[in-house]
Amino acid sequence: TTNAAVEALPNTGSLSFHPKSPQTQPSASAVGLDGNIEMKDRTVTTKTAAPSTASVSNTNAHRVRANIQFISLCYSLFLAGWNDGTTGPLLPRIQEVYHVGFAIVSLIFVFACVGFISGAFLNFAITDRLGFGKVMVLGSLFQTVAYCLEASALPFPGFVFGYAVNGVGMALQDAQANGFVASLKDNASAKMGMLHAAYGAGALASPLVATQFAQIDRWSFHYLVSLGIAATNTIALIATFGLKSQDECLAQIGQAPQEQVTSQHSKFRQIFSLKAVHFLAFFILVYVGVEVTIGGWIVTYIIDVRGGGPSSGYISAGFFGGLTMGRVALLWVNQKVGERRVLYIYAALAIGLELIIWFVPSLIGDAVAVSVVGILLGPIYPIVMNESSKILPHWLLTGSIGWIAGFGQAGSAVLPFMTGALASRVGIKSLQPLLVSMMSFMIALWWL
Repeated sequence: TTNAAVEALPNTGSLSFHPKSPQTQPSASAVGLDGNIEMKDRTVTTKTAAPSTASVSNTNAHRVRANIQFISLCYSLFLAGWNDGTTGPLLPRIQEVYHVGFAIVSLIFVFACVGFISGAFLNFAITDRLGFGKVMVLGSLFQTVAYCLEASALPFPGFVFGYAVNGVGMALQDAQANGFVASLKDNASAKMGMLHAAYGAGALASPLVATQFAQIDRWSFHYLVSLGIAATNTIALIATFGLKSQDECLAQIGQAPQEQVTSQHSKFRQIFSLKAVHFLAFFILVYVGVEVTIGGWIVTYIIDVRGGGPSSGYISAGFFGGLTMGRVALLWVNQKVGERRVLYIYAALAIGLELIIWFVPSLIGDAVAVSVVGILLGPIYPIVMNESSKILPHWLLTGSIGWIAGFGQAGSAVLPFMTGALASRVGIKSLQPLLVSMMSFMIALWWL
């Protein structure tokens, strides 16, 4: 398709191309946090898309189809949240069954980290070849296999290997789902918040179930519930997206394909040349690490330091419940204050509450504070994804967000492992100092 003019950089101005002149432009080699792109003397060829005014159709059929697609993606994120919320209540039982200490049981998080990083790189390699729909289904199948391994309560090495397989599947789905929603032209910011509220809902529901299984002999049967969710997720993805590419799925809801830019450099090299991508990826790594560390270790902290009983697992559910509420209830605050600015406020208040949990020895007070920390941390992940869509080049958006999300998921393994390693030496009381320092580091990364 040839247009008289192509809007190459919608956020920073436009470069006009006319039919009589060669359709070339400098390649983007670096993007600053203000959206400005540094250009070098290399050329790329632009294949133009249909006019943006036709990107979203108002027909009822398209709206219904868009809602079905979005619900299916929410279910995938629900499964991711379910997975992350499972570990905390089961950790004490896993230690008891396998007779391992804090450091050894933390290998669960190491293997999960290997899976997340592998999934992030795999996403680069297969997205262009297989397309959005097939990659999503492949990720769900990885999780299905993982839950089969974990439900059978294999010896400890086999059990933790299941976490690596699970990590690959989660990274693939997380990358594709975030990239798809960020590419939407209709209410992308609100949908991003609701997408990650679905994650919070899964993380809220899981501890309620896992706490019950942790108290019975067949504790590993909790993963059979996870297996059922993963299997239905696979079926839903196939039925909704039909193994199609992202552009084909967007066309089904009346949205024109995104502009495509070809370059002598691979997408991998183009994405990794963007400084903003690395700042955002490390920020998400620390954020996800803080989130999963609280959800995973707060139960052990409450039991060992505050003298909580077997029902302490519900505190993890309270944290993830707050996470879910914050991602929806605080949408208006994000818009009123501004997403970049409000993130500093959320992080500072969360640090204050962590200090209360650290220094105030009250079981009920700590439980309430943990829930409020969840509310404050909830909106941060969607905010980062929304800001990424404003900062990064549109033709690299899906790949960039895929890397940010996939690499960031490694945080759900790195920080919990650090917590376990510290706890094995100085006790689980080290949890709060670690969380406060990581939240402070998070603020510094956001400023960068």
